[in-house]
Amino acid sequence: MTTFVLIHGGGDVGWSWHLVRKELESRGHRVVAPDLPADDDALTLDDYAAAVVDAVEARENVVVVGHSFGGFTAPLVAERLSADVLVLLAGMIPAPGESPDQWWANTGFARAVRAQAALDGGLTGNEDPLVGFYHDVPRGLAEDAVSRERAHPSSAAMAAVWPAASWPAVLTRVLICTDDRFFPAGFMRRVSEERLGIVPDEIAGSHCVMLSRPVEVAERLIGYASGPRA
Repeated sequence: MTTFVLIHGGGDVGWSWHLVRKELESRGHRVVAPDLPADDDALTLDDYAAAVVDAVEARENVVVVGHSFGGFTAPLVAERLSADVLVLLAGMIPAPGESPDQWWANTGFARAVRAQAALDGGLTGNEDPLVGFYHDVPRGLAEDAVSRERAHPSSAAMAAVWPAASWPAVLTRVLICTDDRFFPAGFMRRVSEERLGIVPDEIAGSHCVMLSRPVEVAERLIGYASGPRA
C-alpha cells in the first residue's frame, strides 16, 4: 500500500484530485489531498508545506505529487516526509534563491506562451479558464472546478524565495501534459531538462488532466510508486 500525498495548484482545492483519489483508493492505496490554506496573505510556502505534512499520518511508502503551483510546495513536503518518490504533474520547478514571482521571467514563460499561441490561434494563454485550463474536462465538471477557486497562494508566498537550499534527495519524476494550454509542453520539457536534468514523461490531456483523465493519471502514479527507486 502506498500513501499518495496530492498537492493542488494555485487557486485550487484538494477536490481537484477527487477522481484520481477514487481510482487510487479503489486499488487499495491511501490518499491525502488537503486544501492548502487560503485567504491569508501572510502565509508562506513553509506554511503550506507544514499544512500538508500535518495532514499525513502514514509516513512509509509515500509518494508526493505536486500539480502546477504545487511544484513549489511538493519538494518541501517530500523532504520532510522522507518520501520515496516526488512527482511533478504539469508542475512548476523552482530553483534555490528564486521566488515564485521571479519564476515566470526566469523560465521564459511569457515568450513560450506567445510562441505557442501563434501556432494554435490563441488557444494557449486564453484567459477563459474553460478554454485555457479545462478544455477537455466535461463542461459541468469544469464549471464546478472554476466555482471552487480561492485566494491561494498568498502574496507573501509569491514574493519570498523558495526556502530550500537544494532539490531534495528524493527520486523525482516529471509528467507533462501534451495538450496543456497554460504550460506548453515544449516549454515544460525545456524547464525540466534545464533545471533537473530530467527528460519528462508525457500524458495526453489539458493542464487539469486530473479531471479529464483520472484513470490514466492514477495509473501513472501507481507506476511511479511501484517502479525502480534508484
